[in-house]
Amino acid sequence: MRIGMMVDSYKPYISGITNYVEINKRYLELAGHDVFVFTFGDMDYTDGEPRVIRNRGLQLLDTGFYLSMRYSRYAKKLLQTMDVVHVHHPFLSGRLALRYCRPLQIPVVYTNHTRYDLYAQAYLPMMPDEVSQGLLQAYMPTFCRAVDLVITPSAGMEKILRELNVDVPIKVVPNGVDLKNFHFASPLPRTDFGYKEDDILLVYAGRIALEKNLPFLLESFTGIAQAIPNVHLLIIGGGVQQYEDEIRSLVSELKLVQRVRLTGRIPYDQLPAYLAMCNIFVTASVTEVHPLSVIEGMGAGLPIMGIESVGVGDIVEDGVTGLLATHDLPAFTAKLTRLCLDPNLRAQMSDTARQASSAFAIENITRIMLAQYEKLITESRPRKSTWRTRLRGFVEQFNS
Repeated sequence: MRIGMMVDSYKPYISGITNYVEINKRYLELAGHDVFVFTFGDMDYTDGEPRVIRNRGLQLLDTGFYLSMRYSRYAKKLLQTMDVVHVHHPFLSGRLALRYCRPLQIPVVYTNHTRYDLYAQAYLPMMPDEVSQGLLQAYMPTFCRAVDLVITPSAGMEKILRELNVDVPIKVVPNGVDLKNFHFASPLPRTDFGYKEDDILLVYAGRIALEKNLPFLLESFTGIAQAIPNVHLLIIGGGVQQYEDEIRSLVSELKLVQRVRLTGRIPYDQLPAYLAMCNIFVTASVTEVHPLSVIEGMGAGLPIMGIESVGVGDIVEDGVTGLLATHDLPAFTAKLTRLCLDPNLRAQMSDTARQASSAFAIENITRIMLAQYEKLITESRPRKSTWRTRLRGFVEQFNS
């Protein structure tokens, strides 16, 4: 099977979607399939994996994203040899998938990874919510009707799509995680970072970005640090330089320099050892759809402290694999304080979190996705032989 993964951005840009595509590509290839990633920009980057097809685009500052409305002739021709195409962004890649693949009756799968409604609020604060919501309600139903299969990683995100008036069938398939390295990770020596064995180490791993609600997390940690002298916070990840600088400035303003460490980006293969060194995984994000970082934290045996919301709330069972609070600073701080002060509760949740993470093992998810791909390909075959389809394919060869 030839599978095309279409994304608006890929490595060296790091995100949950990037990690998802890379891991899925690897396991689909291990199952004997040819997987191609089609993306934009960073033409000088040397990929450490085969079959990554980059197309020129206009760089959007240092966000890692590139703007383009077309693929190169070579990329377009290659894309049109796929048996199935899986789109992970609906606007740029999604439109190109419909433009290049639909005339040839190549099945198009779309996974909605992102809370675009909340991203609009975060990045376009001057735009009234009614306007951004209205635009999504106009675009998403039409786009989802045009693809062959809509997937969402969580039941909560399915509900959000329904609120955006998406009326086609939606299949819930969790994003898979390669958990082996997390389940059996050996912790880094705490002394390498100046921590003591009895310190309580909180960790956030993910992008340093506006939608991750890091100021809320730091404000909560300020109160906890005043009450518990041996608690520390480790922030792993990077983002747009300007926002990273803002977070570092906030750490300084809150007088947390001695209690908060920002590591910047680290190699992904080192992440399990970092997590295994810690006691609690913390996140204040409410924009997640299916946070792989939370699953990775659970895989490393960390109880999760998060906010009850789509994504995090679909993965974390409050009181079992972690604690969930409302998006209220005193409530979040109180629950996190409880988790810090109760080592027996942490130990209990650690075991259940590690066990619960196995539901998201990439091996299981790969089998589910392959079954969906094969079903779509089988259903598309009768239509591929019609003269009308062949004519559209022939004409499309001459379109730029």
